[in-house]
Amino acid sequence: MDTSTRSAHLLLLALALWLAPALAQPPVHAEKEGFRTCTRCHDEADEYPVLSILKSPHAVMADPRTPFADQACVSCHGPSEAHMRPPRDGQRAAPDVLFQGAQSHTAAGNQVCLQCHEGSARMHWQGSAHDFADLSCSSCHTIHTGADPVLAKATQADVCYACHKTQRAEMLRPFSHPVHEGKVACSDCHNPHGGSGPTLLAATTVNETCYTCHAEKRGPFLWEHAPVREDCTICHRPHGAVHPAMLKTRGPFLCQQCHLAQMHPSTAYSGTGLPGTATPSGAQQLLGKNCLNCHSQVHGSNHPSGPRITR
Repeated sequence: MDTSTRSAHLLLLALALWLAPALAQPPVHAEKEGFRTCTRCHDEADEYPVLSILKSPHAVMADPRTPFADQACVSCHGPSEAHMRPPRDGQRAAPDVLFQGAQSHTAAGNQVCLQCHEGSARMHWQGSAHDFADLSCSSCHTIHTGADPVLAKATQADVCYACHKTQRAEMLRPFSHPVHEGKVACSDCHNPHGGSGPTLLAATTVNETCYTCHAEKRGPFLWEHAPVREDCTICHRPHGAVHPAMLKTRGPFLCQQCHLAQMHPSTAYSGTGLPGTATPSGAQQLLGKNCLNCHSQVHGSNHPSGPRITR
């Protein structure tokens, strides 16, 4: 063997050794063979349809963060070798990780989801009210579909109402936030993955949550109203009420929960008895009327007229 031939053989051997690791790897789409294996049995006729996952963001192979960019079904459900064996005594073993059904394990399923979906709004999931209630991600999220109803404003409330029936009834009252119109969603005020207090508020306090939309009520004001500064829900029912502005009750009764009726009774005054009034019909100006007729700036005022928040 001459020198040139030997050099060529050595070059080929070195090239083969260099390419060996790459050649040992499966083809780019070979790992999707697991999906083909699963769909031999699982299809849209299943209790939990499978094929529609191809319409979801989880099946985007071009995105390296998705399950289908890795090992498809195996990425979430595990190798599930026992599940792929023939049934024993008419019973087939469950997948390694099951997200729904009697054989599912909430903590294991949630941990799989949190491997990718962590941080941001989900960073407080551990120990949250929904976590303590043993709620699984799939209790709210629909994975094997092109669109997840809980992520759309128009359909999110129906998902929440499945458990929060009291709030559903409140939202049907005459005055409520425009949730059913699709303008506001539950997640605009609440963080279902963990938030402030037992009500899972998206902001740190009730007032900060309300100020997200009602910024004009934030202030600061020269003349403040103590209940407003303390908690908006002292006067308002956030999910719905039978009174305008979602007030807990109508004036003057709402105001008289703090302000004694003897100080400014809602009784008839004569024209001379009502301050600043000289008309004979002055009695009608206060009888049965609302405190807001005069004290209109209940959220606070910067007017030099003083702390009576009349302007």
